[in-house]
Order: sequence, then C-alpha cells, then structure tokens
Amino acid sequence: MKKVLIETLEGNKTKRVPIWMMRQAGRHLPEYKELRARNKSFLDFCYAPAAAAEATLQPVRRYDIDAAIIFSDILVIPHALGQFVDFKEGIGPILEPINTLEGLKTLEGSKFAARLAPVYEAIERVRGTLDAEKTLLGFCGAPWTLATYIIQGKGGNRDVAKIHALQNPEFMNELFDMLIEYCALHLAAQLDAGADAVQIFESWAEDLNDECFQNLVIEPNRKLVARLRELRPNAKIIGFPRGASHRAKYYYPQTGVNAVGLDISADLKTIRSELGNEACIQGNLDPLVLVAGGDGLKRAVENIMETAALGPHIFNLGHGIVPQTPIDNVIEMIKTVRSFEGK
Repeated sequence: MKKVLIETLEGNKTKRVPIWMMRQAGRHLPEYKELRARNKSFLDFCYAPAAAAEATLQPVRRYDIDAAIIFSDILVIPHALGQFVDFKEGIGPILEPINTLEGLKTLEGSKFAARLAPVYEAIERVRGTLDAEKTLLGFCGAPWTLATYIIQGKGGNRDVAKIHALQNPEFMNELFDMLIEYCALHLAAQLDAGADAVQIFESWAEDLNDECFQNLVIEPNRKLVARLRELRPNAKIIGFPRGASHRAKYYYPQTGVNAVGLDISADLKTIRSELGNEACIQGNLDPLVLVAGGDGLKRAVENIMETAALGPHIFNLGHGIVPQTPIDNVIEMIKTVRSFEGK
C-alpha cells in the first residue's frame, strides 16, 4: 500500500489529507529537551546517529502524523565542505565568512560523504523503526539560502549577501555550481539511505525583486531539482520558498518540484486557482495561531481544509513550530484535520 503523503506528492487527491509539521522534532517536546541536554553541542547532536534518529521519531510516536523528517540542519553542507560552522546558544549559527573566489577554493568535497555519513546512518536507523505507512523525509537548504550564510557568516538580515551577489556574478556562479552539486549529492544519499522524499528549504526567498528571485531562487532551485533527477529519476521533491508564496505560480512550474510549500502569507484559494487543481501544495497554518489555540485555531484549520478539498494538499505549518507551542493544541489541530477524512 502506497504511503498517503507519497500518493499526494504524485498529484493524487487522497481521501485523507497527510499532515506533518516543520520543526516537529524540537523544543516544544519535553522528551526532545531531555535528549538535547545529553548532547554537548548542536552539531554533535546532528552527527550522533542514535540521538538524531531518536529526535526524528519522537513526534511520530507522540502525534498522529504521516511523516518523520530527519533531525539535522541545513548548514551540515557548508560544514561538510570544510567551512567553519558553530551554533551559539541564544545567537544561532556562526560561520567563517567566505566571499572571494580565493576563499571558495577552501571549500572542497573530498571528505563530504564521510562527514555526512552519520546523517545517512540516522536515516537508516529511522527507516528500520518507522511504521511502513509513514513517510520519511530528508532535506537540504536551497543554494541561495546556504549562500547567504556562507557569505555573511550568519543568518538574519541578508543585505550583505544580496549586495555581494549583485556585484560579484562570477563568484555567485561558482558558489551556486558547487552548492547545486553537493546539495544534489546529499539529497540523493538521503534517498539511498531510506528517505521517501525530500524537501528543499529556501528559507530566505523573501525581499527579492523579480530579477533577483529568478536568478537567485528559481534558477538554482531548477538546476538542483534537475541534477537530483539525473541522479535519482524518481525523486519526490517539495520546495519551500518561504516569504515568496505570492510567486508560487512561477516557482512551482519553473523549478519542477512535486509540491510547493506555502508560508503564512499565502492565500490558498488564490494559489490553488493559479496553479490548478492538479498541483500539490503544502501548508500553511500560522505557528502562532497554533500557540494561541482555541476557536481561532479551529477556524484556521477548517479554512485550510476547505481549500485542501480542491486538490492534492499536505497539511503543514507556514513556518516551523515554535518552542512555546502547547502539546494539547497540536493534538487538537490534528484532530480537526482528521475530522475531514473522507469528506
């Protein structure tokens, strides 16, 4: 029997709308906090196969959801290519900035697969435990999102990266070529290890004009999808251009993804109309509505589910679940989604 999320990714309207949550393995779960406390650093945690597998499985054990997503981070790719990466509590990721052609030469892939082997082992462990009807997702950061961290050495405001990209096209071409290749290799290895599908997180797709969105988001994502399909022709791919849901009508057909993830700003009815009823969309509950709960949560879920009745839809949040989210609200959200089964 085919997994319901995979059926949906293949463009089929299923009686049961599949559901999972971005950042579902994380700080809103007490069992995660306990597990995290036993691991020295965040990167150590990501590279500890047993711990990463356990974190992946925790939300699946607790909730009635249809997918597990491997516990890892988008920055394992620059780290595996040799860039210094660290995570500071209360600050976030810190990298040694690379913004010259000479600096790009310090990134190399001779140890890439070996450095990421613990991620693939974690996927194998999860695959050996996960119920057969559940989907296992792998993921990576998209080229532009990774480039912003590589260039600036941090997240947050992307002005420095954007200006650098506009002024240094040769540098960007070389960086994108490298990232497209190694993102594709990483996604292919995750599929080989047991992932059923993968998601590409374009976390910094917002605040770009039309030309920049085409050159920095759509083109690199299109090339990444094409390269992955060269390596694994049957790869199922979700693309999530956060902050750019109004451009889904361009992103979805031009990149070739199986499904487009939508953020909280998306008008689902408009996007469904633009993309047609055969397109697969994912999203887009506001994580803060999930925190608030109550009648507002119920109405928001019901509004999404009304649009989900029109075509293939994966229920998800419009961004990652936040640490202060009450577990009871998650249970209520899932219960409301499930109440539409068969309708």
